[in-house]
Amino acid sequence: MLELFQNDGSPSTRFHPLESYRVPKPQRETRTHLIFTSITCLPPSQDLSLKAIPSFSLTFSPSKHHRHPKFRTRLSIRMSSTQGVVEHIVLVKVKDDTEPSKVNAMLNALNSLANLDCVLHLTVGPLLHNGANTTTSDLRFTHMLHSRYNSKEDLQAYNANPNHIGTAREFLLPIIDDLMVVDWVAGDPSLPPPATGSALRISFLKVRERDEVKDEVLGAVRGMKDSVRGIGQFSCGENITPERAKGFSIASLAIFPGKRELEGVDWNEGLVNKVKEHVESMVVIDYVVP
Repeated sequence: MLELFQNDGSPSTRFHPLESYRVPKPQRETRTHLIFTSITCLPPSQDLSLKAIPSFSLTFSPSKHHRHPKFRTRLSIRMSSTQGVVEHIVLVKVKDDTEPSKVNAMLNALNSLANLDCVLHLTVGPLLHNGANTTTSDLRFTHMLHSRYNSKEDLQAYNANPNHIGTAREFLLPIIDDLMVVDWVAGDPSLPPPATGSALRISFLKVRERDEVKDEVLGAVRGMKDSVRGIGQFSCGENITPERAKGFSIASLAIFPGKRELEGVDWNEGLVNKVKEHVESMVVIDYVVP
């Protein structure tokens, strides 16, 4: 309080110096709702493109605590995706004279890639069988890596990750004679990871070059889930990365509870006889999740 006096000492005026500086009451809280569409950023060597992928929304609200000078926000994100899980299969043939310690180092290094944020599931190990139904004699593999991703963009991020590139250069490429990679969109966004001990049968088909034939073959492959007993989980689709697939364009993955259920299946009756007249060659391999 400030008090002013006249010349004779009597009080003249009293006022509070902060009255004119009163802070107004906070305005009613407001919210801003923004809709964004994701932009996919590709490596510098590729063109920047906009993908037709689901949008997401952001909601901002200012903090109710006005005494702190910093502006605070509460952020909520809602996302949805209908693309489906992306399957990634790598088949390799380890050189015959490779020391077992180098093979183990390769497996340990590849298994460590399961810790990357973009990876949903990853398993790697020796094949159970190289497939009696494989029709191409020069494609004989020894080991397989199977991994899953939420989207094609996550698979691209995995392929470009420095840890992945370094692991392949240091532990994988020096000890192998051959490599084959096939990727496809499974179409089911909720596939659970294969359990330890479950048995996988992977089939790759090289289809004769006619679109109507490819559709017929893909339809026969999709029918496997219902026509073959014992399959617990099934995915199939067209290969989306043809560069390292050796011409194979259709892939399928059948997961059985265990080795016994897998070995009780007649794959000739289930798939081979249905598509053999339209297929140029086939690779069938079996694998048990360690």
